[in-house]
Amino acid sequence: MSKHARAGSRTSRPPRRSRAGGARRAARDSRGPRPLAAVAALGLLGFGAGWVYLAHYPPANAAAQAVADARPPAVGRAARGVERDGLQGLPGISEQTRAKIPADSRQLVLVTGKAADSSESTAALYTRPAAGADWAKSDSWPARNGAKGWSTERTYGDLTSPEGVFALTDAGGLLPKPPGTKFPYDQDGSFVATGRGVNGESLRGSFDYVVAIDFNRKAGVSPLDPTKPEGDRKGGNIWLHVDHDGPSQGCVGIPKEAMKKVLATLDPAAKPVIVMGPQGF
Repeated sequence: MSKHARAGSRTSRPPRRSRAGGARRAARDSRGPRPLAAVAALGLLGFGAGWVYLAHYPPANAAAQAVADARPPAVGRAARGVERDGLQGLPGISEQTRAKIPADSRQLVLVTGKAADSSESTAALYTRPAAGADWAKSDSWPARNGAKGWSTERTYGDLTSPEGVFALTDAGGLLPKPPGTKFPYDQDGSFVATGRGVNGESLRGSFDYVVAIDFNRKAGVSPLDPTKPEGDRKGGNIWLHVDHDGPSQGCVGIPKEAMKKVLATLDPAAKPVIVMGPQGF
């Protein structure tokens, strides 16, 4: 064989790998995935530590968030608003009667009779902070009305009290006005009842304090004014006055201390009214 042939045979052999180089490459191949595994493990440890921290140390606004989450949904709150009491805190009257109360009135005397033909009733004083708000009762007293109950078509001498909603604008009496009275007040010696009551009882002191009920009368004048805009047939001079322990001819009587409280409370600026009639009217 020639030298060239031998040389060619030597160059055609595959290069020999040393054992040391193979070992090093194998070590590198085995180390390849380890950095990724370490990163993943560190991430899991960090998440776990964060969860433990939040469990023991919640954010500062967590309590506020819990309160907010405890509130009913907006839809639920709106539904509750729709279900609001249509009578706005006034018991014993119909929706039709409540609708007659002036929207701007913020003070009200509610007189509720036991029955359409009864002379016994209850008077209560109500106020509200603003137009459209619910009414809140502040005081209540026993009361008396016409001897034959209530009527929507009252006529003079029928011994009934007029049923309805009426303004309260003027006051007066035999005695000086109680402290705090804001109504125009006419103190006059003519506020003296004559004769006897329906049941024969004394009427002494009945007109010590009166508030005129604006039924068939001219507002803005003394309760003693005899003017009857709708004619004499309906009668007039219907007052809220001191009870004389018996039914009236058409007025509403409440205890003397109650009259003083009414006069000290009612304010013309609050557009006070009296709502009066039998239970459920």
